[in-house]
Amino acid sequence: QVQLVESGGGLVQTGGSLRLSCAASGLTFSPYVMGWFRRSPGKDREFVAAIRWSGGTTYYADPVQGRFTISRDNAKNTVYLNMNSLKPEDAAVYYCAARKSSLREYEFWGQGTQVTVSS
Repeated sequence: QVQLVESGGGLVQTGGSLRLSCAASGLTFSPYVMGWFRRSPGKDREFVAAIRWSGGTTYYADPVQGRFTISRDNAKNTVYLNMNSLKPEDAAVYYCAARKSSLREYEFWGQGTQVTVSS
């Protein structure tokens, strides 16, 4: 059974930083791509960042490029999203997701963690 469990959300001031974690289990990680998405009220879910478990290639959405960093810890089966220089528009529920690299759609999703940015 695949499980993705996010943590690390919270309240931060504009310009501050947070680190989100996604603990994954039930996957054979090598062929997977791990992603972070977010959804804020009244908006569609949007892609934030992704990392290929094998090789570590990373991808970022334009609004977070240069501010957010996605990384993985093989020993801990955990993916991180380091978020710096946070803006009010970054406030959202952040979701961790996983898909096989051969697929376009993400198959597995976490429950989400709330990030609130005060101005």
